[in-house]
Amino acid sequence: QEQLVESGGGLVQAGDSLKLSCAASGRAFGGAGMAWFREAPGKQREWVAYITSASRTNYADSVKGRFTISRDDARSTVYLQMNSLKPEDTAIYYCAARFGAPTSSRQLYDIWGQGTQVTVSS
Repeated sequence: QEQLVESGGGLVQAGDSLKLSCAASGRAFGGAGMAWFREAPGKQREWVAYITSASRTNYADSVKGRFTISRDDARSTVYLQMNSLKPEDTAIYYCAARFGAPTSSRQLYDIWGQGTQVTVSS
């Protein structure tokens, strides 16, 4: 049974940094495309960033230059380093995986974590 478990969320002030982690288990995720999505209250879940099995990355315009996605396949873990956080970054952050090329389309991911809350105060 594949499983993703996020951690690292919390309450921070605007301008602070946080690093989220997503630990994968139940299958070898080295060949998987991994992504982070987020869901703010009253809004649809939106794509944040993805990383390919070869560690190529892509970011939503809203986080480009502030967030960095990375992976450590030896630890089966994907990270999201978030710098210069803004109140509009407040959301539940979800990790997702698919065994194919990653994409910004949430419908194409079939493995999801339970989410971790990030709250940024002004």
